[in-house]
Amino acid sequence: MLTRQPAKPRLALLFALLVSGGLTVAAGPAGMAGTSAATASAVSRVEIAPAADNKVIIRSRDARQQLIATAVMADGTTQDVTRSATWTISNPALLSVDASGMAIPGGDGDLTVTAAFEGQSATISVSISGFATPLPINFRNQVVPIFTKLGCNGGGCHGKSGGQNGFRLSLLGFYPEDDYEFLCKESRGRRIFPGMPQESLLLKKAVGQSPHGGGKRMEAGSFEYNLLCQWIEQGMPWGADTDPSVVSIQCIPESRTLQRNSQQQIAVIATYTDGTTEDVTRMALFEPNEAEMAESSVTGLVSTLDLTGEVAIMARYQGQVSTFRATIPLGADTSKLPEPVNVVDQAVFGKLRLLGIPASDVCDDATFLRRVSLDITGLLPNEQQVREFLADTSADKRDRLIDQLLDSTAYADHFANKWNFVLRNRRENGEDAPGTLLFHQWIWDRVYENTPYDQFVRQIVTASGDPQINPAVTWYRDVDTVEEQVEDTAQLFLGLRIQCARCHHHPFEKWSQDDYYGMAAFYSRVGKKVIPNASGNMRDRRVFHNEGAASAANPRSGKGLKPTGLGAPPSEVAPDQDPRVKLADWMTDPQNPFFAKSVVNRYWKHFFSRGIVEPEDDMRATNPPSNPELLDGLSQHFTKSGFDLKELIRTICRSRTYQLSALPNEHNASDKQNFSRYYPRRLSAEVLYDAFHQVTETSENFGGMPAGTRAMQLADSSNATYFLQVFGQPKGDTACECERSADANLAQSLHLLNGREIQDKIARDGARTAKLAGDSARAVEERIREIYRWVFAREPQPDELEVAVSYLKRHEENPRRGFEDIVWALINTKEFQFNH
Repeated sequence: MLTRQPAKPRLALLFALLVSGGLTVAAGPAGMAGTSAATASAVSRVEIAPAADNKVIIRSRDARQQLIATAVMADGTTQDVTRSATWTISNPALLSVDASGMAIPGGDGDLTVTAAFEGQSATISVSISGFATPLPINFRNQVVPIFTKLGCNGGGCHGKSGGQNGFRLSLLGFYPEDDYEFLCKESRGRRIFPGMPQESLLLKKAVGQSPHGGGKRMEAGSFEYNLLCQWIEQGMPWGADTDPSVVSIQCIPESRTLQRNSQQQIAVIATYTDGTTEDVTRMALFEPNEAEMAESSVTGLVSTLDLTGEVAIMARYQGQVSTFRATIPLGADTSKLPEPVNVVDQAVFGKLRLLGIPASDVCDDATFLRRVSLDITGLLPNEQQVREFLADTSADKRDRLIDQLLDSTAYADHFANKWNFVLRNRRENGEDAPGTLLFHQWIWDRVYENTPYDQFVRQIVTASGDPQINPAVTWYRDVDTVEEQVEDTAQLFLGLRIQCARCHHHPFEKWSQDDYYGMAAFYSRVGKKVIPNASGNMRDRRVFHNEGAASAANPRSGKGLKPTGLGAPPSEVAPDQDPRVKLADWMTDPQNPFFAKSVVNRYWKHFFSRGIVEPEDDMRATNPPSNPELLDGLSQHFTKSGFDLKELIRTICRSRTYQLSALPNEHNASDKQNFSRYYPRRLSAEVLYDAFHQVTETSENFGGMPAGTRAMQLADSSNATYFLQVFGQPKGDTACECERSADANLAQSLHLLNGREIQDKIARDGARTAKLAGDSARAVEERIREIYRWVFAREPQPDELEVAVSYLKRHEENPRRGFEDIVWALINTKEFQFNH
């Protein structure tokens, strides 16, 4: 029977065990040591960019050109000296260069510009035209980018659905035709005053001369202000049909190695449909993907911060995106990196050498045993496995352990659980139970049999028939609409979030509504029928191919679209062919740029807490991988293996990278993206619940399930206990693994510290504590060692053993209470609750 224990002795025990010789789990950064001061080196030469063939062409009065002066040192390193160079213009009447390197035309003609720095210089020629006879301003190319730059057409302002305060714009300017209508014709054009542009409501609100909910957005007399005035003076031209449009943008430079707390100016060059180029730096938007590592100004000046690693700066202009990548090295000695054993180590250690970040040591056997057991099977190693593994002296014991774990049914339990939730297999009512259980078993079988991943995905996407016969059909039960099918397919199997493109051009990617509905056409012929004699269950339906021409209409343009993979040419599908087969063919093609990388990145995050691309299902040009060579190399290895998921896991777990210690060294404590150490993470709800039952030798009775069923073996969350709910088990509502919460909260701590369920099971008759207390024939020290092997998969340190023995001696009159308190204290440590 349970008796409530006084809190004070238990808490004292917990504190004593925490400060004794156990592992310190470094779950977060503690500061990066080392210096990154550049070695003094003489300037070898100076370069000016962007300047094709050392020449810059400026084509209008309104054009600007960002110049970047770079000092190339004798040791090959570079430094941005744009703001410290001396700029000399051969004809100052025609051009000026401000302190930031921005070239501003003052008249038509040819001239030269020279940048000098520490005795070295470079000269380029500049040709200016169109100054005296300026062309009409193009609304799409010149006015709309101002609204985007100033945030007027953002989702929180006039770009949101319905607009703001009676004025609306298309989101981020993706539909300039609508913007022109809203601005110039809506409300009888009251926002524009052609007779006196400065009195236009558009300008007066923007400069703060009239009340404006968005506040002051620009200064009177600024470049943007003057351009809008000029456009109004010209009669608000839309532009000619023959005017070119932007097809791409490019950041210059595309990449640089920078020191910490240094700066680099970026220029953004737009290429138009007629082949011409133009500097759009001042109109582009800039955003870093790692705000802790770098900041970017509105003018494209990148400032690195204190952290080392790699950061990407996204530049966006008129629906086009480009990135600048900055590598920020630490510069510490990396000569003692472990010897690489496979493609993983080659890429990771190569990056660490480039960054000068030493890796942590390889972890000890006990740590590896616990880590890999939890990661592959979701279970703690049992006490006998711990003793045998630690006693084994063979060189290949880690590799053999990995293979043994992959061959176990627990591996299938763990990864079936992972796929089950993101495939949205869940029951809404009791009638859903048969389909849910069958689909879960189908997933389990595919995982256990190691069905090649391309076949696994194909069987889901092309599933047809009765879910009782082909359980994969159940995917279509909750992924019910064409939109859900498109979005889940892209997010789950391609690592792409294209939900935005359903309604408008994707703000951070190249995907348009045409791309979205081209994908939708693959699912346009999916038919569903009510299953006869299905006991009234209307959610389980027979899925079939409804013959006919496969197409989908862009709801905005009305344009009919053929089935088209993202970034691929349209597919030719006969009316009697199921277009989903064509979709599966395109996705699983070894040349597909998304398919293999998506699952490799997903599995990498499972083992390392962080994806090579993070989030793991948001792969895009503006969110580049932290280690492109790693993602490419591991994806190629996976594809060549025949999409073998066990081989993928085996390759990851055999790597020295995976086997690094979680304990940081003096240099890598703040490294969160380069895998110089193992990143500890809290155990998931099911893993932690099962681990608790392993340690206490108890079990939970889940309603309707066989006795002994573990949390990891449940088909969905309908049987979730309070423990599983509070520790973040997902419901399976989305294809995003972000639905599973890893956040710590007070309710979790209270449940482990004082929850009735925890107390009851620790103190239950027949639990491990009762058996250990009754096993008086064994030495107390050996019984304590057994607890430590179960909880931490290691032997206790001498001071830990001393604390526990001393505590039990003080409870000799009630040894069972003593063992209960020790187990309670250990399960409340980070070492138990985290995988490290």
